[in-house]
Amino acid sequence: MNAHASGSFEIKMARQPITGEEAKTISVRMTSDSDLEGTSTGEMLGAFTSVKDSAGYVAMERVSAKLAGRTGTFILQHSSTMARGIQQQSIVVVPDSGTDQLVGLAGSMIIKITDGNHFYEFDYTLPDKDSN
Repeated sequence: MNAHASGSFEIKMARQPITGEEAKTISVRMTSDSDLEGTSTGEMLGAFTSVKDSAGYVAMERVSAKLAGRTGTFILQHSSTMARGIQQQSIVVVPDSGTDQLVGLAGSMIIKITDGNHFYEFDYTLPDKDSN
C-alpha cells in the first residue's frame, strides 16, 4: 500500500553542550495526534554557523505510533542542512526497522516549520495486512 500522512507535532528538547560553541546534542521527544499518532524519542547532533540560517543536523529517532490503523515502532534517520535559509532534508525510515504491525514499513518524510509550529509530510509504503 502506498500512502501519505501529514499533520503537526510538538518537540521538547533538552540541549546538552558537547565541545565548542556551535555544536549541541539534543534529546527529542515528539508527540503527534494527526495521521501518525504517537510519540518518539531520539538523539540529534546539530552544528550552527555564524551565518544566519545556515546549519546542519543528523539524528536517529525511534517512533512508537499508530499509522493507518496499525501499531508498532520504526526508526527515522535524519540528515539535513540549511544554507542561508534553503533547506535540504533527508529523513527516511531505516530499512527493516518496523516492528509489530508496521513490519515492512518504508518511506520518507519532510518537516516544515511555520511560525514556530512543526508539520510533517510522510510518504510511505506498508505491506498489505494479509502479507504480514
